[in-house]
Amino acid sequence: MQIEVDTVKGFKDYLPPESVRRRQIEKLVETVFQNYGFLPMETPIIEFDELMRSETLSDEEDESISDRFKLKDKAGRNLGLRYEFTFQLSRIFKQNPNIKLPFKRYQIGSIFRDEPIRIGRTRQFTQCDIDIIGDSSIHADAECLAVVYDVLHELKIKDFEIQVNNRKLMNSIIESVEIIERKQVMKELDKLNKIGEDEVKSNLKKYTSSNQVITLFKILEKPLPFFVENAFDGAEEIKKLQEKAKLYGIEFKFNPFMARGFGYYTGNIFEFVLPNKTSIVGGGRYDKVVGKHSYKEIPAVGISFSIESLTALCEKELSLLKLDSFPKVLIVSLDEEKETIKIAKKLRKNNISCMTAFDNLSKQLEYANSLKIPYVIILGSEEAQNEKYKLKDMISGEQRDLTENQLIKKLK
Repeated sequence: MQIEVDTVKGFKDYLPPESVRRRQIEKLVETVFQNYGFLPMETPIIEFDELMRSETLSDEEDESISDRFKLKDKAGRNLGLRYEFTFQLSRIFKQNPNIKLPFKRYQIGSIFRDEPIRIGRTRQFTQCDIDIIGDSSIHADAECLAVVYDVLHELKIKDFEIQVNNRKLMNSIIESVEIIERKQVMKELDKLNKIGEDEVKSNLKKYTSSNQVITLFKILEKPLPFFVENAFDGAEEIKKLQEKAKLYGIEFKFNPFMARGFGYYTGNIFEFVLPNKTSIVGGGRYDKVVGKHSYKEIPAVGISFSIESLTALCEKELSLLKLDSFPKVLIVSLDEEKETIKIAKKLRKNNISCMTAFDNLSKQLEYANSLKIPYVIILGSEEAQNEKYKLKDMISGEQRDLTENQLIKKLK
């Protein structure tokens, strides 16, 4: 029987140099997370299906849940691949009730969704999450924005806009027009950037009258101060977030049409949006999820993005980023095996990534170029005798004879 040798649709391999770049970006992201005091966490890829589609997070309310991968084990239990990290927190806090609050955690790992393929999104992708559990203050919301803001600036991605709304405010606005089908109306309003105002208005007429649609849009076009002055629920939370964000040097745009995930957001919600209206980062406050299985309310706020969305949608910006390459050095031995291994051990002890080669010099230079290794050390009998190492810069072509200390200093 002939086997089809191919990757499954929606999944892909990452080979060097792309895999190297992805790891470097993950390291940079992780460094920013840790600088803000977030602690790493790991969770299983497989969970009980009942947990993934629990009462608060229902299929009807969130597409990511309906797109989950389902499977069974040998015992016939209904299981599934995790489609996000957030829902796992409710299980973790049920099983670990003594976790000290506030709990600041981050997680970077694979997420699986059986959804249509699009640019920057495969069916397995690497998601980066931060969450602050047990802090109901707007300071926590602002810190989530600040962390991602720093990540994007470290990655040289500057052409983005932060958009903020509040789920309480959306509810309050819709209620003020006396519309009953609130969730359906929110879903339609959230499509504004994708399908345009005319089509959204047309769709809304399935759930409410033409006059109510006109009135709703007139209210939604009002600036934030209008909602604050008229005591709309949730408006004050956006205003406070505006004030706290400014302390970090961050400004955002108020977008009353934005709804995000319908299953669990309860307060401020936010997105980082590119000029082409593509959202690359999203998050918000979800105070009714984490304590769900513990039968209590635990405040929580979080934000997430995928490595793929950054690399696929922002290639131009990322090309400006100076990331460390590895291996950094190829040591080519010209019949000097002992000295070659000796200097390789020294370099590695100093955290300088290197490879060794014991073959034809021209062939190895070609190999270094193919892997974009920036430096080659050429080590023959003359270099070994003089205890100097010939370092070739593969970009400029320049060659220099350096002592061991000079070599380490240069490469570090």
